[in-house]
Amino acid sequence: MSKLYKTITPKHQKFISNQKIFFVATATADSRINLSPKGMDSLRVVNPNRIVWLNVTGSGNETAAHVQENPRMTLMFTAFEDNPMILRLYGKAKAIHNDDADWQLLFPLFPPIPGARQIFDLNVDLVQTSCGMAVPIFEYVCEREQLNTWASKKGEDGVKEYWKEKNSVSLDGKPTHFV
Repeated sequence: MSKLYKTITPKHQKFISNQKIFFVATATADSRINLSPKGMDSLRVVNPNRIVWLNVTGSGNETAAHVQENPRMTLMFTAFEDNPMILRLYGKAKAIHNDDADWQLLFPLFPPIPGARQIFDLNVDLVQTSCGMAVPIFEYVCEREQLNTWASKKGEDGVKEYWKEKNSVSLDGKPTHFV
């Protein structure tokens, strides 16, 4: 039932573009494993072995802390509608911040999202598909706007202050190296 690929095929890319949510997993050798759901229009397939995704402000910043020490990252997509499938992308990632040169090249790939704090650049070295037949079917209703509203109300300076207070270290006290 499971199949392995060295690249993201056009069929995989179409599947990815149809998903409204994806999940990101990271960890260091001695940290808690972080598994986060992501949404919005925040992910791009750049080529068959490269994904970039725009990370927005959240209550924590575990992924940024983890990839500084251990760049391993897994992205998972699952079909909640139509035919069942789970797709995992394995690889090594780096965090790109708004003062990095690559930010200017990659940020225009995304719509402006208030509170954008990093772009993660994932070099994919393994793609795995599996059946997903036990995943329930859900109906997509709409995007949530609360985070955009919150970040817009805070303003750029308010969001940066929030980053300093809440996003400068991980749950395990590891620095995020971005504030």
